[in-house]
Formats: sequence, C-alpha cells, structure tokens
Amino acid sequence: MSVPDAGFDDAVLYRLKFARRLPTGLSELTGPMHGVVELPLHVVWSGLRAFDLDQPRQRMGLYRTVLAEGTREDLCGFLNAELLFSLWPVLRTLTGPSVRDVWEEAFPQLRERAAA
Repeated sequence: MSVPDAGFDDAVLYRLKFARRLPTGLSELTGPMHGVVELPLHVVWSGLRAFDLDQPRQRMGLYRTVLAEGTREDLCGFLNAELLFSLWPVLRTLTGPSVRDVWEEAFPQLRERAAA
C-alpha cells in the first residue's frame, strides 16, 4: 500500500482554503474604485496597510494582498468587480497558482479576459 503524496494533499487543502472564501458571484465584489483603503491587520499584518486605489501599483498590491489573505467579507468589501476584471490579465500573474486557478474555475469570465 502506498503512502499518499503529502505535497498533493497540501496543494488540495491550499486550493480548498481559497475556494471556501469565494463570493457566489463577482457582483458581490462591491469595494471602492477610488481613494485610499486601509486594510485590517488580519489581512496585512506588516508593511503597507493603506493603499491608494488611484495609484496603479498600490491598487495592484491591494488586490493581490486581499486575494491571498482576505476572508469572504474582505473580498466582497475591498475588491470591486469592475476593477478585478480589468486588472485580471496582469493580476493573475502576480498571484499563486492556487488563487488563480480557483478564481478562474469559479468565474470563467476571468479566464476569458486573460486570454483576450
């Protein structure tokens, strides 16, 4: 009898962690499109916590951080569906494969946007 590959189990659990946080639809992402957003400590515990959405690099940093560390409530409250859709072709390259795959499987329009 073979022992299951622990790496595979870790990858499955990691993907499940992100899948459980997903909103049921992109329309639930009603966060701001402009201005300064301060993330709570449970999302970003060191470094920059306030992000100016009108600055492209800071906007990308906020989205990357919230996708990786945010709860479902954080995703819905800090991310905006329109911005996520516009950022996705680049943002998907800045996230880990688990985040990218989970979001693109749940929301095929993101995968289509990246391919366009």
